[in-house]
Amino acid sequence: MKTRIALAQLNVTVGDFAGNVAKIVAAARAAHNDGAKLLVAPELALSGYPPEDLLLRPAFYAASAAALADLAQQLKPFTGLHVVVGHPHRDAAHGHGKANAPIERGVAPVDTFNAASLIVDGKVVGTYLKQDLPNSEVFDEKRYFAADPQPFVFELDGVKYGVVICEDVWHAPAAQQAKAAGAQVLLIPNGSPYHLNKEAVRVDILRARIRETGLPMVYVNMVGAQDELVFDGGSFVLDGSGEMVAKMAQFEEGNAIVEFDGARPVPGAVAPELSIEAQVYAALVMGVRDYINKNGFPGAIIGLSGGVDSALVLAVACDALGAERVRAVMMPSRYTADISTTDAADMARRVGVRYDEIAIAPMFDAFRSSLAEEFAGRAEDATEENIQARIRGTLLMALSNKFGSIVLTTGNKSEMAVGYCTLYGDMAGGFAVIKDIAKTLVYRLCHYRNAATTFARQDVIPERILTRAPSAELRENQTDQDSLPPYEVLDAIMRMYMEEDRSLAEIIAAGYAVDDVKRVTRLIKINEYKRRQAPIGIRVTHRAFGRDWRYPITSRYTEPVE
Repeated sequence: MKTRIALAQLNVTVGDFAGNVAKIVAAARAAHNDGAKLLVAPELALSGYPPEDLLLRPAFYAASAAALADLAQQLKPFTGLHVVVGHPHRDAAHGHGKANAPIERGVAPVDTFNAASLIVDGKVVGTYLKQDLPNSEVFDEKRYFAADPQPFVFELDGVKYGVVICEDVWHAPAAQQAKAAGAQVLLIPNGSPYHLNKEAVRVDILRARIRETGLPMVYVNMVGAQDELVFDGGSFVLDGSGEMVAKMAQFEEGNAIVEFDGARPVPGAVAPELSIEAQVYAALVMGVRDYINKNGFPGAIIGLSGGVDSALVLAVACDALGAERVRAVMMPSRYTADISTTDAADMARRVGVRYDEIAIAPMFDAFRSSLAEEFAGRAEDATEENIQARIRGTLLMALSNKFGSIVLTTGNKSEMAVGYCTLYGDMAGGFAVIKDIAKTLVYRLCHYRNAATTFARQDVIPERILTRAPSAELRENQTDQDSLPPYEVLDAIMRMYMEEDRSLAEIIAAGYAVDDVKRVTRLIKINEYKRRQAPIGIRVTHRAFGRDWRYPITSRYTEPVE
């Protein structure tokens, strides 16, 4: 018998139970109209993912339970449709015996679960509780959930389907238990955040489980952004030999229908793979769009410098929000080159945003005059450079306060790593778009955006921005490489040390100069205090500064080079 299965790749919002229910119901209606018998929604689709410490509030579980009951009622008209939906679940039978009992912080949970329930004809007919709780990188599910190693299998049209959730499939036991319980197909709701090459990793992991079980797998991932995390979708189906038979596009919300002939998936549409640059750019656009829209900001303000970083952020913001919701402000000083002002105005014209210039020289002179007596006898240094950056930050935040739009900061990962940024200056703002993008990748993304045919406008970033030497323009004839190694060197050392946890000796053995390695890693260490005060931003690597990186600010440890 042939059965149509719907994959609901949804963009949900944490805590918006009514809105998330509406999205699931809309997906179910479309699936039912398409003749589907089964719909699979993502992990924690009912509550949004990750809810973090909302999961320590009993009222949040009560709201989830009420939303699940409401969802079941709204699905009742779709007769015969089986819906698998993820949600937080509190089961009094596992713990205190009272559904509203306090949740003890710092104590291993015993009655709260990451769950997926099966709804049929208006009733919840069964619930699966996640077995393997991830506790690395950005995940800390053991802080919130208990595990319950029991399989959940149900039958539809003579085929038995087993449910496992996300991390469960990264390990062998849950899939094997489902097969032992009779499962012929595995359904896998996911909240799997994006990072570089994550798509290939997922497929490899599922193929390992298929080699062990021989079961075809339906992998349904959420899409959209939640704070610094971006979920890329890319839901797919693998047959019992591990072949890709259907795949949804990354970074796009929607439904897909896959037909099964018994327990065998029938080949369907397979979305083309995106280049790394296309993936990362789409992640940045989605991250900006969802952060601003889900938090209710009317638009964005960007300090445009005529440099490559602010150019990329402006392009992303316009593609995410539309030019009418983006404002660019150029704040030249006496050190700003004429070509910087020209290029900034040129780019603003190309993308069609409002563009204003506010000269900071009068304000800088006022600061210098006010501090002249205090600074008497001391040469100008980074202090005066930082005052200029802080004037700009103050102006941007004043515009943000007055008009309600959020300031998007423009610092990249390379700069954040080594502290080439100013607290309360260029770090001032609400959302750091490229804080996980190394400088070398910034250039790749700019070239990609200029050439991409998927956008209405190409060549939005003036060529000269991409070819001139990068500079903060805070003193005469300044370039970044006056005080930093070449970005190709800096980025490589940063990647090996910070993202790959390579030792200093290993980095040196890879061909990098001892002085460069010691210098860069020392700068990473001593600038932790700045990064702790930076706005959150979009994560695109498997290790970003923030949730992934937990190094002490106060530390006397120095790693040996041998």
